[in-house]
Amino acid sequence: MDARHSACLLAGLVFLLHGFTAWAVVEVSMEDRVEVLKGETAQITCMFTSDDGFGALTIQWFYVSKTGEKHSIYYQDATTQMVERSTSFTDRIMVNVTVATREVVLTITDVQIKDQLEFICLVKSLTDGVSEGRTKLLVFERPDSPTIEGVQTGIYVYETTPSKIGSCEVKNGFPKPNITWYRNNAPIQGDSDEVKIMPSTTIESSGLFSVRSELSLKVMKEDKDAQFYCKVTYLVPGGTRMTETNRINITVYYPSTAVNVWVESPKGKIKEGDSIMFHCYGNGNTPSSVYIIKHGEKEYAVESNTLILENVTRLQNGYYECNSMDMETYEELSGNTTVFVHYLEPAVVLPTNIEIAQGEELTATCNALSSLQTHTAWFKNGRLVSFGHTLIVKDVTFDTAGAYTCVVTVPEIDGMEEMETLRVTVKGAPQIMKPEHTDLEESVANTVELTCHVRGFPSPQIIWTTADGKILETTSQNEMEDGVHSMVSMEVTSDLTAFCNASNEYGADALAFNIKAIQAATAIPPKKIRKESNGVIIAVIIICILLLAILGSVLYFLYKKGKICGRSGKQDLTKEKSSKDNIVVEMKSDNTEDAVLLGVNGEKLLRSPQ
Repeated sequence: MDARHSACLLAGLVFLLHGFTAWAVVEVSMEDRVEVLKGETAQITCMFTSDDGFGALTIQWFYVSKTGEKHSIYYQDATTQMVERSTSFTDRIMVNVTVATREVVLTITDVQIKDQLEFICLVKSLTDGVSEGRTKLLVFERPDSPTIEGVQTGIYVYETTPSKIGSCEVKNGFPKPNITWYRNNAPIQGDSDEVKIMPSTTIESSGLFSVRSELSLKVMKEDKDAQFYCKVTYLVPGGTRMTETNRINITVYYPSTAVNVWVESPKGKIKEGDSIMFHCYGNGNTPSSVYIIKHGEKEYAVESNTLILENVTRLQNGYYECNSMDMETYEELSGNTTVFVHYLEPAVVLPTNIEIAQGEELTATCNALSSLQTHTAWFKNGRLVSFGHTLIVKDVTFDTAGAYTCVVTVPEIDGMEEMETLRVTVKGAPQIMKPEHTDLEESVANTVELTCHVRGFPSPQIIWTTADGKILETTSQNEMEDGVHSMVSMEVTSDLTAFCNASNEYGADALAFNIKAIQAATAIPPKKIRKESNGVIIAVIIICILLLAILGSVLYFLYKKGKICGRSGKQDLTKEKSSKDNIVVEMKSDNTEDAVLLGVNGEKLLRSPQ
């Protein structure tokens, strides 16, 4: 065989071998990725096709490190099944081969973040060649609940650069969570002159991500009512999840454009003596504002937007102006209000004291100047006697005399009133007020006290006398508002009459007291006699009751023995004329023929012949 023929044979053999190999090759198919939560179990499936039996196959598992190097973790052939030692997967993997379905499953338990790698399944056949497949293991971890923290200080609207609003933070997520800021449900876009958002990321020792985001804004007045919060989005196996933080408000300081001042209290009309509370507020809220209230030439410092004027008078009527100055911008604003203090001057009664004769007409007036309509009433001893400024009493009597109180009030304001007193004295002859009893009884040697109450003006002179004209010494005499009270004491020796004599320049009056003297049986005082008499009467009654009881017992005994009431022929009731006995009882002895009749009083009577 020449060289050219040999070359042709060799080329044909190579062609045949190449064709056979292309037709009978082993094939491996795997998923692009497998997703699992940290700490759970992952299963990576390797599907293969081969005409060789299971004994002719070699199966190997590898992982690709971060640097791109392949590391074997499992080997299996017809006689050997081996997990590679000294790898991070040595104690956490298991391989199951299903011949019927040509399926090899790698199971990894307690998956960690560092296990997020690419895994290779290699299948080699004795006749079909070698094939491999690759799957990426993706590991996820849900982050902790996000937190938000707002600034505690206020923010001025006239700041020229964005001011910090707050910060959001979410910890321990994988892959890295994303933070988005919201204001009133609208997302905030960053990186402008008005808005700055500064994110930062930290990789924890566990391999998890912690993300922080800080928001800065140029605030506006409207932001005082805005709600700020963060939304956090993160990946989980098969999808995306979202969670929100709490909502926060910020304090926005903005300057006033107007100032208002008003009387907070009292509500309604103001009277002298009240305390007035002014409130002065601008429609801004900058703490740098200073308030001053002016009234005429006088200035009052306002603290905590409040000014209190105590015990005001009508001199404090007028125009009050509140001035506000922002110490940051030096802008000055003002507002004003008007105050009127109502007054009621002291009541004036004319005349203040009146002396008037009985039967005449009494007239007095009462007035008090006021800035409002008044109401006038007259009282005596707490009882209403008249309405109006003028008090008129016709045909006065002694009952008219006394103190009258004029009360002037302002119906529109509670507690606004003035009072003044009128004293009325009624002139006239003495008038003795007759007591309930003028006829008296008293034991001899006792002392009796007599009282005489006399009305009249001028004050009457009172003299006590007896019926024979003897003047008695007065024990006491007092001038009271309702008249003169006089008292006399005297010892009772016999029946007597005492006179209370009253007189003044207008006339006289007298009242007689008749005293009857009671003679006492002994020298024992009346109260003691009465007490001992009561004791004697009680003793007599008790003795009588005992005697009646004894008499009844005796009669009953004789009746039972048949000695009375005709029960025996030996009994007789005689009706002799005796001043002592009406009933007799027969007493008989066996040794004596004659019977003896005993009277009730124990006297012996002769028995009549039988």
